[in-house]
Amino acid sequence: MKKVKYFYNTSTLRYEKLVTPLRVKLLRIFGFICAALVTALLITNLTNRILPPKGTEELQADLQAMKRKYAAVAEELGNIRLMVQEVEKRDNGVYRSIFEASPIPDSARLKAIEQKNELKLVASMSDPELIRSITATMMEIRNRLGHQNNSFTEIEHLVANKEHLLAHLPAIQPVSNKELTRIASGFGLRIDPVYKTTKFHKGLDFTAPQGTPIYATADGTVSKSEYNATGFGNHVVIDHGYGYETLYGHMVRIKAQAGQAVKRGELIGWVGTTGKSTGPHCHYEVHKNGEAVDPVYYFYNDLTPEEFDRLLKLASASNQSID
Repeated sequence: MKKVKYFYNTSTLRYEKLVTPLRVKLLRIFGFICAALVTALLITNLTNRILPPKGTEELQADLQAMKRKYAAVAEELGNIRLMVQEVEKRDNGVYRSIFEASPIPDSARLKAIEQKNELKLVASMSDPELIRSITATMMEIRNRLGHQNNSFTEIEHLVANKEHLLAHLPAIQPVSNKELTRIASGFGLRIDPVYKTTKFHKGLDFTAPQGTPIYATADGTVSKSEYNATGFGNHVVIDHGYGYETLYGHMVRIKAQAGQAVKRGELIGWVGTTGKSTGPHCHYEVHKNGEAVDPVYYFYNDLTPEEFDRLLKLASASNQSID
């Protein structure tokens, strides 16, 4: 049974029933609710500080593991970035300076569409899936860059060997012949000046006054420097390596000695008419793997295309050799 409260009204000098207004009741209820909420928040905060909620340790462990994974990914990206920079540096030092750079093909532009699709796929992945995908991609890129780096190293060796080969390949005329007037007899069947019979002439005859300098046509080592009375007279043979040899005959005097290393354009002797010869000239031969080849095709270093065409016609003319 609800308890009824009364109060003494001094105005009326009577006891009257105590009635609480609705506004006061609402304010009391609101105050009670606010106090309860504040109390609950204080208790919750205090509890969380003293006793962490269930599962926090696992979440922190996962967070630390995620941080370590992202740190490993960042380190891997740094290593790959360094490799890419090294590849770009070597690419600029090899292809851009020695070879012409190839234009970007249209197929490379199509890669942009594929990349957009890959980005959409990545956006739909969860964190663990994303990490696994990125790690796998980076490992693939790293392996490919490693192979490319090895390829560039091999190319550098090939370029160095190619430069060495070119330096040891006969490429100039053995005597100065700017006017292209000194070739008296070419490579092939020619009439022997002594026996007047057709004989295979294994080289080119360069006519020149006695004492005209004779030059090595490529880098190499002198393998012979000797005299032969019935053949090339005073002559020099240079071994250029890579299967190439050159012979210079009928010198009046020899400068290069056997075993001497010579450079292209270096003086090795002077034009003469020693041995089996009918006039001052330099008999010049080029041998490849022991076989005589036409020397006219080894003058590309000091002739224009027009000069080479003219020299080719002079050397191919049928005539009598000088030796």
